[in-house]
Amino acid sequence: MRDGFVKIAAATPDIRVADTDFNAAGVVSLARRLAASGVKIAVFPELCLSGYTCGDLFLQRTLLDGCETALLRVAAETEDLDMIFAVGLPLSKDERLYNCAAVLKGGKILGLVPKTHLPNYGEFYELRHFSPAPEELSSVRIGRQNVPFGTKQLFVCDSLPSLRIGVEICEDLWAPDPPSTALAMAGATVALNLSASDELVGKQAYRRTLVAATSARLVCAYAYADAGYGESTTDMVFCGRNLIGENGVILAETESLTENGAVTAVVDLGRLEAERRRMNTFGFSGGGFNYVCFNLETTETPMERFVDPHPFVPADKAELGKRCEEILTIQALGLKKRLEHTGAKSAVIGLSGGLDSTLALLVTVRAFDLLGLDRTGILAVTMPCFGTTSRTHNNALTLSRALGTGFMEVSIENSVRLHFYDIGQSEEDKDVTYENSQARERTQVLMDLANKTGGLVVGTGDLSELAMGWATYNGDHMSMYGVNASVPKTLVRHLTAYVADGAEPALAACLRDILDTPVSPELLPPEGGEISQQTEDIIGPYELHDFFLYYVLRLGFSPKKIYRLALAAFKDTYDSATVKKWLGIFIRRFFAAQFKRSCLPDGPKVGTVALSPRGDWRMPSDACRALWLKEIEEI
Repeated sequence: MRDGFVKIAAATPDIRVADTDFNAAGVVSLARRLAASGVKIAVFPELCLSGYTCGDLFLQRTLLDGCETALLRVAAETEDLDMIFAVGLPLSKDERLYNCAAVLKGGKILGLVPKTHLPNYGEFYELRHFSPAPEELSSVRIGRQNVPFGTKQLFVCDSLPSLRIGVEICEDLWAPDPPSTALAMAGATVALNLSASDELVGKQAYRRTLVAATSARLVCAYAYADAGYGESTTDMVFCGRNLIGENGVILAETESLTENGAVTAVVDLGRLEAERRRMNTFGFSGGGFNYVCFNLETTETPMERFVDPHPFVPADKAELGKRCEEILTIQALGLKKRLEHTGAKSAVIGLSGGLDSTLALLVTVRAFDLLGLDRTGILAVTMPCFGTTSRTHNNALTLSRALGTGFMEVSIENSVRLHFYDIGQSEEDKDVTYENSQARERTQVLMDLANKTGGLVVGTGDLSELAMGWATYNGDHMSMYGVNASVPKTLVRHLTAYVADGAEPALAACLRDILDTPVSPELLPPEGGEISQQTEDIIGPYELHDFFLYYVLRLGFSPKKIYRLALAAFKDTYDSATVKKWLGIFIRRFFAAQFKRSCLPDGPKVGTVALSPRGDWRMPSDACRALWLKEIEEI
């Protein structure tokens, strides 16, 4: 439960129709197994203490009394479990019969939630027996307890305040105005659905879509427990199609349709709260709700949850292809608009033979094609200096030729040496001045060429470099439109590979060699003709920094939680000391580099994480990083 991780289950016990003793034993047995595996929240099917398919037996006093006895037995026999769970049963109150969910914890019945929407179409005829939930909240006597009764109830965990549980029943989810909407608006972060949904051809796809979409719309975790084997097959078959969704993603679902059981998942309540904080349209209106408190032991939840090491990159190959095409289109459309608006006659790009400038050139070619302009209006400029290798130089030339763009080579060695002379910089002193002088000279060349050709300078820097401050202020930091500004380095690589996969042989070969070239600013002299300055040796692996970037910006997670997630995501790649080291470096550099991000050129947003000072990330340039670093030191 630490860091907001909670293990949840949707469970289908073995039952017999109208055999309440057998059904109670099945619920208890499964509940104990789930609790032993670390489950803290569980949901069982609709009317599982009686069976959903009892028909007119629901009107028999014997069955209703048996269900109440079964409920008290379940409560008593699970008193020692550190788990809150919901079970379904019919309940008579004020001469009316209700289809209810009973919420239990520690031997007590915390509340009874009646079903709101009763289906009475097709194979369903619930209005024959049951009444819809009353609007007002009341209570009912069960054994020696007065139990709250009504739909406006939330079950709130004292030891984990972000855990707030709401309950609805089967058809409630399928209705136009499901109770879960009001529950979420009242604060529920977890919704439990006790269901008895029969199996029909094609129904599971729709059911799955409902659960995923509801969890996304309500920014919650949604656990759906379906009736299964043991229900009557007189007219219907139930297969226990259990589902657990979280914010639009199905985390777990039933695989076998031939036997009952449970699906479990670890949900991240911290992620849900972060999403809600970010969405100013997610307001709260908890008027008239009864908040029932309970407690769970604060234990370590095993990370039985997939943590994607590359959150910016879809794992599915087909989905990755679609994502790449969409991003390239967004980038190209952004540049197209800027070229049209400014009336630019050319686009000038500093082409280094590295990944970022390659992507920028590919995007610019797309923009020119969309405008119907001759690609020779794109001026690719290579500017060799002290650190340039023949490999990157040749790749820049080959790339320009393969794409049919204009090309120009401007050696900046003499200009930089003259500048060194002017400011008294020794060429033997390979310090930051030595490096940045080259970057700023290149930017001056590009800007002047843009003026000369009536064009604009297309920026090449990516999101990861902006986050880390890995750009020379007023050097490669500056352009007239930055097409890569919201594309992280891990995604730059996949976008380039995507273009290579569909390119003609010469262009594809060049792009693949660029992909194989170590990432480097090439500002220090080569060693033996090879690149001597590799970025990831200096500032750390980009896949780690992109991971940190996603969770810092997208969700606002604490360093401790990000560290824990990173250990799970990269368990086979980096040890804990390595993760901690580079997390500290990321935080230091991220805070220190804000002054560079506060004056960024325009550029298109392509994903949910961006650093534009005009919309996505507004942070004081002199904000203190002490709190974040202190937390890292305490890991």
